[in-house]
Amino acid sequence: MSNIYTDLFRTFFKIGSFTLGGGYAMIPLMESEVVDRRRWMDKDEFLDVIAVAQSSPGVFAINMSIFVGHKLRGIPGALITALGTALPSFIIILLIAMCFTHVVDNPVVASIFRGIRPAVVALLAVPTWNMAVAAKINLSNCWIPIGGALLIYLLGVNPIYVVLAAGFGGFLYGKFVQPTERNNENNN
Repeated sequence: MSNIYTDLFRTFFKIGSFTLGGGYAMIPLMESEVVDRRRWMDKDEFLDVIAVAQSSPGVFAINMSIFVGHKLRGIPGALITALGTALPSFIIILLIAMCFTHVVDNPVVASIFRGIRPAVVALLAVPTWNMAVAAKINLSNCWIPIGGALLIYLLGVNPIYVVLAAGFGGFLYGKFVQPTERNNENNN
């Protein structure tokens, strides 16, 4: 019989170990482990964790692991999952720092990193697509993420303002537009 804390640590250590490209690249692996394999939460809960982790200060990967650990086992679970997620990166960075001066100009190492970059882009594309599907992005509302991305990229608008504006817009939609749409559907 396995201990839940051991399972949490091992799962998040594995996620932290095989996540190249940052927190967003870990979403597919975390979803596979937390939602599909272990069934610690469902897809809707997982999407909520992503949204809250993105809007919370701090490292995205650690935020996600903390939310999952806290849901399952409170503060001890949050500490175990955070440690499991952060420890592999700490160990790898420590090893790189110890060896960096010896390999910085090595053409093989440079080639490896050139090969990793496109794979990281793919790792980021998959969770972006999955989040769009789960958030029910369609032709009628795709202008929201596209407009937000353009505001940030082209005009340099602070992402915090984009998130706040989208949240306020969602509130207004839920308060005024959605009730009107429901009334029209019920009258038909």
